[in-house]
Amino acid sequence: MTLLRKWKTQILIFLAVVGPGIITANVDNDAGGILTYSQAGAKFGYSLLWTLVPITVALIVVQEMVARMGVVTGKGLADLIREEYGFRTTFFLMILLLVADLGNTISEFAGLASGMSVLGVSRYLAVPAGAFVVWALVVRGTYRTVES
Repeated sequence: MTLLRKWKTQILIFLAVVGPGIITANVDNDAGGILTYSQAGAKFGYSLLWTLVPITVALIVVQEMVARMGVVTGKGLADLIREEYGFRTTFFLMILLLVADLGNTISEFAGLASGMSVLGVSRYLAVPAGAFVVWALVVRGTYRTVES
């Protein structure tokens, strides 16, 4: 019995350490991402699989660089861009970021509507309900609640 308990404890410790990494790795596996992966796979098959290696290296370098900049300067990306390139460039880049975020949000709700329609739920009910849940989490929820 103690061997089983020890094994269970080790697995739980492993999952506690690896868990945030698994969640982070799946961040972009949303409705828009799955659609893009499916279309690219149908069109190109395995011919683009080699791109995973340089893309992964680039993601690691960018993630590390941004984290270090944030820790060292204590400032966000917009502040650093403004200091280096000025207000106009920062404004233009933040507008582009807003457009990209808006497109991503629309694709998320389109995915919600599509997924719920497979289950027989009307998109006219699913999307407002999903929007309300997101709103409630953002406005009323705490970081700890949303994280859980």
